[in-house]
Amino acid sequence: LLAMKQIEKIAEGAAYTCVSVGEMATLGEHILALGPDVKIPGKVFAGRALQATGAEISFQSFPVGGQTGFLHTHKEHEELYIFIKGQGEFQVDGQNFPVAEGSIVRVAPEGKRMVRNTGEEALVMICVQYTAATFSEKDAADGVILAEEFKW
Repeated sequence: LLAMKQIEKIAEGAAYTCVSVGEMATLGEHILALGPDVKIPGKVFAGRALQATGAEISFQSFPVGGQTGFLHTHKEHEELYIFIKGQGEFQVDGQNFPVAEGSIVRVAPEGKRMVRNTGEEALVMICVQYTAATFSEKDAADGVILAEEFKW
């Protein structure tokens, strides 16, 4: 049996949760089990541990030459892929394009997507998944700047 790295809870309160998936260099120690025969090394979902209510977030590290291994779509979820290390190639609907540290890719639910590492080091990404077409002008103005004093 493979030992799975665990998410560590750092702090929690009525209005927040802080967790750690560990250093990005150790993401490969996480194993996502999608079923008895489907295990994805280097991928971890953090939404449940964070008690997130509006989105899911995952971290994934692809070793040199690694790839997702399958095309996938979603029924309702749009995804943002944020690349934080390495170089790779992304494919959406048969179109290939390069990605690297600093690249961000948005894919609509119906987009057939896949990613692979084409570089000489790990390709590390963060994926944010949320229900498509739900963010509005009202949401864009949701922040409230408080006049309260704060101390560190």
